[in-house]
Amino acid sequence: MTTVFIISAPSGSGKSTLVAHLMRNVPDLMFSVSYTSRKPRGAERDGQSYHFVTRAEFQAMIDRREFLEWAEVFGNYYGTHREVLEKARAEGKDLVLDIDVQGARQLKCKVPEAVTVFILAPSRQTLEKRLRARSEDAETVMERRLREAAEEIRNYQTYDYVVINRDLAESDATLSAIVRAERARRTRIEDQIRPILDTFQI
Repeated sequence: MTTVFIISAPSGSGKSTLVAHLMRNVPDLMFSVSYTSRKPRGAERDGQSYHFVTRAEFQAMIDRREFLEWAEVFGNYYGTHREVLEKARAEGKDLVLDIDVQGARQLKCKVPEAVTVFILAPSRQTLEKRLRARSEDAETVMERRLREAAEEIRNYQTYDYVVINRDLAESDATLSAIVRAERARRTRIEDQIRPILDTFQI
């Protein structure tokens, strides 16, 4: 049984770093590489950071209903292909998705049992500092990201877990603990309790 873990956060919250650590530290996870219509940035590589396609190609995929979820963010399309969930199930792995609030809402409707985690910077000032340290965005884009962050944060109550990323090591341990706890809850009945109940003929 595959569990889907949806991880969302405003840009600059440290989500990508935490997800990378999670994938290294917890076995039997598969990361969903999203499709996007935007151009690669810096050292991003096709098939690793994203599957990069043209806007026209992405639109054609939408028309063919190939996505579990998709959204337009800052003028670019992002989406999760249906095949990745099928592949995770076939390989017996849990699936980790790094997607925004819009995508999380769509996917939760299609996979209601998905586990959702929201990563949050400890303050606006910290978030802005992290964004500026990346030096990737123009000032107008920076301000828009901060406005978008305020909107996204209002949705935190719709998530199963919230991790406030004050300290990387602490947040890393918390995220790994969430995944392990959900696995334990999932397997408790299926793999452990049923054999015991069988001995009592219940």
